[in-house]
Amino acid sequence: MLLQRWDPFRDMRRMDSLANRFWRAYGVGDEIAARALPLDVVQHEEDVVVRASLPGVKADDVEVTVEDGVLRITAADESEREEQNGSYLVRERRSGKHHRALRLPDTVDADKAQTQYVDGVLTITFPKVEAKKAKRLEIKAG
Repeated sequence: MLLQRWDPFRDMRRMDSLANRFWRAYGVGDEIAARALPLDVVQHEEDVVVRASLPGVKADDVEVTVEDGVLRITAADESEREEQNGSYLVRERRSGKHHRALRLPDTVDADKAQTQYVDGVLTITFPKVEAKKAKRLEIKAG
């Protein structure tokens, strides 16, 4: 006989996992992930760079805001309409409204942010605040 530690939440996690698998089989839940913008966030010594992929979106249809330390990117792509004459065999390209929110670290200066939009890639560069940069302390031996 094997003794096993009792976990009262194990069955609840298992049921949640089974329910998620059931809904994913019907495409429910994937829509949220499909609407989220893919991001890359890179931290350098002097700045933090955020890159968002927005293929097929015009620069005028992109809105970027920073409020209370949260970066919000909203984009609308209404150029593609659903085909009325045929039926889709594969439909993976996204259209409609897309958004993403990201909490910025306290070390960046949002007021001095620079944005650039080239070939469907939005790049936002946030310089770090001088007072909050990591400082190297010298260790004296002896």
